[in-house]
Amino acid sequence: MSERNSLSDLEIARQATMRPIEEIAAAAGINAAALELYGRYKAKVDPSLLAAPEPAGKVVLVSAMSPTPAGEGKSTTTVGLADSLARAGHKVMIALREPSLGPILGMKGGATGGGYSQVLPMDEINLHFTGDFHAVTSANNALMALVDNHIYQGNELNIDPRRMTFKRVLDMNDRSLREVIIGLGGPTQGVPRQDGFDITVASEIMAVFCLATSLADLRERLGRITFGYTYSRDPVTVADLGVQGALTLLLKEAIKPNLVQTIAGTPALVHGGPFANIAHGCNSLIATQTARRLADIVVTEAGFGADLGAEKYMDIKARIADVAPSAVVVVATVRALKMHGGVPKDRLTEPDLEALQAGVANLRRHLHNVEKFGVAPVVAINRFSSDTEEELDWLLEWCAAEGVQAAVADVWGRGGGGDGGDELAAKVASAVAAPNSFHHLYPLDLPVEEKIRTIAQEIYGADGVEFSVPALKRLAEIEKNGWSGLPVCMAKTQYSFTDDASRLGAPKGFTVHVRDLIPKTGAGFIVALTGAVMTMPGLPAAPAAMRMDVDDAGNPVGLS
Repeated sequence: MSERNSLSDLEIARQATMRPIEEIAAAAGINAAALELYGRYKAKVDPSLLAAPEPAGKVVLVSAMSPTPAGEGKSTTTVGLADSLARAGHKVMIALREPSLGPILGMKGGATGGGYSQVLPMDEINLHFTGDFHAVTSANNALMALVDNHIYQGNELNIDPRRMTFKRVLDMNDRSLREVIIGLGGPTQGVPRQDGFDITVASEIMAVFCLATSLADLRERLGRITFGYTYSRDPVTVADLGVQGALTLLLKEAIKPNLVQTIAGTPALVHGGPFANIAHGCNSLIATQTARRLADIVVTEAGFGADLGAEKYMDIKARIADVAPSAVVVVATVRALKMHGGVPKDRLTEPDLEALQAGVANLRRHLHNVEKFGVAPVVAINRFSSDTEEELDWLLEWCAAEGVQAAVADVWGRGGGGDGGDELAAKVASAVAAPNSFHHLYPLDLPVEEKIRTIAQEIYGADGVEFSVPALKRLAEIEKNGWSGLPVCMAKTQYSFTDDASRLGAPKGFTVHVRDLIPKTGAGFIVALTGAVMTMPGLPAAPAAMRMDVDDAGNPVGLS
């Protein structure tokens, strides 16, 4: 590893020279009237004021094998690939999700790429950025304050406090808030009921925020949100309460995409941020479509492995608008493949061709899953310093034998602005130019139960699906209320194809357990909760926050 690569991501970011955001905007074709500055290096873009034409750019979707604690570097690869495509002469823009504070202070430590393939300003994007998540949190909690006030003031809508399906949210990992009792303290303090908190990225308002096509569509979707049921078990919506206008008002500035830049100067729209294990895992549709108006190629990503984010991109996001990918990149690392092959984390730097050969079963299943959508995948082998040439050569040969294009990318160490991603960029550019036969995995008129079975069997490799008694009751409710035509958003552990995080590789002979179904009528999908997946994460024994600080000059310390 070179001396410069021994620097931390934060140190590399701080040494980078950023251009004023007006220069980045001008180079991207964003007219001054559409630009709203948030300091020198961040801005919001108002798509309604853009002089750019209707969307025409092609989309490259970056996904990955099943994630491991070894790290795969999906965001790093996304940034490096975009920089490399720009270096090759393509007009490129990146569309990424915003990081959530919960994982940043918990396990991740940062989510803006790594090494010499980062979006900047790294520290500001990772922390409060332009306040979008705060706006989503405020809108969510304003709704619940208005609901509880309505119940307290006489409950004209006949809302049953025992049948609330909407929770308050916080952009933090806080297990203590999963289940709470509110309204205690006497008659003037409200009506007591059981409640709870989700993390902000699991909020339906975040999903609505990321799937809305315009401000008007945002208002309509907010109005369609079902937050609970009456005593007669009829759904109650935000429109019934009459507060969709107020929620839209709280989000009217946040809904504009955020413009930043990479270390190499490639423009990036960073906007919205639902998790892919408990939500649909894609950046905002408005940002993706805005990028398509400004660039010939848009490089975006979907969270976690292709079984989660990529499937949801194809079956949820790409149904709403014309954003079907022209190419799909699946990120893999020798380290993660060896972990799927049975090697513990503390021994991943040791050469182990046998474990690598066992671990590729996980990658194979992801590649076959991408092909089921009619798109040929390209494998990006994200290089780590501990990888041996023998291991890399074997993996490239394996990909060739599988009939899959692949390239080693050293975009962490050499940057996409350098030559670290040139070979990958060339293969991706060829894939973008080639025809494909994109299609969704299932038709919308399939019953919800069968959509879930299709995903479980076709994507996860399960033998079948087992529904709990509450889930079966919810299926009947969904049918009764006319929601069965909605797509499904699976909430499942990201670490395994199964709903058991400990089962790595490509397991066979398992059943997916659906414990509950939550209709998200504003977002327009049904969430299926599987296994023990949580919508409010907890912090680890040694949170990343323990490493963080500010120096005497006000510079951040410990972000990674």
